[in-house]
Amino acid sequence: MFALQYSRFGPSDVLTVGEAAEPHAGRGEIRIAVRAAGVAPADWKLRAGRPPGRAPLNWPHIPGVDAAGIVDQIGDGVTGVAIGEAVFGLVDIAKLGGASAEFAVLKAWAAKPDALSWEQAGGAATSVETATRALTVLGVTAGTTLLIEGAGGGVGTGTVQLAVARGATVIGTASPRNHEFLAGLGATPTTYGSGLVERVAALAPHGVDAVLDAAGSGSLPDLVAVAGDAARVLSVADLNAHQHGVRLSYTGSGDEPGYAGLAVAAALAAEGRFTVPLHAVFPLKDGAKAHDLSATGHARGKVVLTVP
Repeated sequence: MFALQYSRFGPSDVLTVGEAAEPHAGRGEIRIAVRAAGVAPADWKLRAGRPPGRAPLNWPHIPGVDAAGIVDQIGDGVTGVAIGEAVFGLVDIAKLGGASAEFAVLKAWAAKPDALSWEQAGGAATSVETATRALTVLGVTAGTTLLIEGAGGGVGTGTVQLAVARGATVIGTASPRNHEFLAGLGATPTTYGSGLVERVAALAPHGVDAVLDAAGSGSLPDLVAVAGDAARVLSVADLNAHQHGVRLSYTGSGDEPGYAGLAVAAALAAEGRFTVPLHAVFPLKDGAKAHDLSATGHARGKVVLTVP
């Protein structure tokens, strides 16, 4: 099969499209013919060699965790899905094959709703899983007031919508150019940076129940001040969260995975209550451009690759 891949850590120009070993669905897995794959910050950070303590990669490495496509193999023990069905989900990145390829093996998935394009579905799963996991850890339910730092990014936009669907009141930080966009998703927007504590106090005079850091921009001291207690703050983006007494949640951190959120998001999308904002879409051959754009940190929504 063909795949976007790299055989050494480095800048985006280490990425090439070439032949790679074809993956096959194991027990509890399905394989899809990929139509679209998401590009997340974790992809370019791993490619650049940044994550500390990560197990060695098998070379060549195929990046990407999010994918959408057509089911063409079903592993043992799998029920409720059929060959030829359109789905979206996540790969197990610890294995050889990632999502940016002709074929990908999914460890968690849901049926793709017609309301989401291939590109939207291809960029959805990681954000939905992370958002669901975070909302569960923070105990967000109807009546909760939630502040999301970095609400305009891929994880942030997904969390806004899923939190609103739970009946929460959401305040989201973003640059002024994204405020109207966030309001359209159901959040009350505000700017990030100096004066955040005072701005949030004006918007939520009765206080904030929970805070999610989806930006990792070094704002945790202010976020703890907003919450009044570090135990009510969760980061999914700041590796130094523990220095501020804040819990860091990530895949493998021991928190319950948010896979159940995939079906929830799909159902909400079918009702017109969930969407996946796209910042940019590139063909697979332009994977380096997609990684570079994601690395700027200024993408509003998802960066996605289409697979021919």
